Amino acid sequence: MSAASGAPEISGRLSILAGKGQFPLLVAHAARDMGHDPYIFRIKGEADQDWSGFDSGEISLADLSSFAAITRREGIGSVVLAGGIGRRPEIREFRPTWRSLTAFPTALRVLGSAGDDKLLRFVIKVLESEGVRVLGAQQVAPELLGGSGALGRVSPRSADLQDIAAASTAALALGRLDVGQGAVSVAGRVVALEGLEGTDAMLERVAGLRASQRLSSRHGGVLVKLCKPGQDERADLPSIGVQTVIKAQAAGLSGIALEAGRALVLEREQVIAEADRLGLFVIGIDPRQQEVTP
Repeated sequence: MSAASGAPEISGRLSILAGKGQFPLLVAHAARDMGHDPYIFRIKGEADQDWSGFDSGEISLADLSSFAAITRREGIGSVVLAGGIGRRPEIREFRPTWRSLTAFPTALRVLGSAGDDKLLRFVIKVLESEGVRVLGAQQVAPELLGGSGALGRVSPRSADLQDIAAASTAALALGRLDVGQGAVSVAGRVVALEGLEGTDAMLERVAGLRASQRLSSRHGGVLVKLCKPGQDERADLPSIGVQTVIKAQAAGLSGIALEAGRALVLEREQVIAEADRLGLFVIGIDPRQQEVTP
């Protein structure tokens, strides 16, 4: 069910599997606004927000035994995956339940070599085998989804549209390989692809290219972030926040384009205000209308 179809049916107590950043906290507050009292699974070594105002417990991402025990104790029926994960768990950290024991051979393959999307699909499958329903964060906090068109006062120029098309093609190709979700184009040339380092580090790399004059200061450029083709939208939707805007400006870019209705804008009002202040556009696009045919 999409966010547009209304509030999701949530059975049992809602929970949030929380990783890095403010995103899980935003989802938790949105859940409270819906009348829920979410339980927070703080992922060990990842969750970095103050969760003192919520019922919570710390678990390893691979500790399914503890997850199942807390789920039964708290009457949890639904879980949202939110926040960044900086480190994949080691196979020796895997603590299966009897239900998930059959997934152990798959876990060996996925943890060792699969891309992020395949890993998240595996995590969702295993969590649902424990009797919980996995929801997308956008179903609990639909206000975080970016819409179509420019979000602020600044709109892309004709040169920017060429960069959006080139970076969209690159981002979709990258996504098909299950590598990343973002690409940067400058003057119609793709100059950076998002890898395991993430969007911020990619933008810092582009800023370095500017500083070393590998990229001309006469041309701006665009960051494009899209869902991977066939991506499960219940986890790891493309997202931006205020820091993304700041780093895009530091990299000399003219703006940011996101997949309309399938990407998250965290702290929307602050993002719009900062983009307007710095003279950058932030726009929601349909990648099917942007991709360039080679």
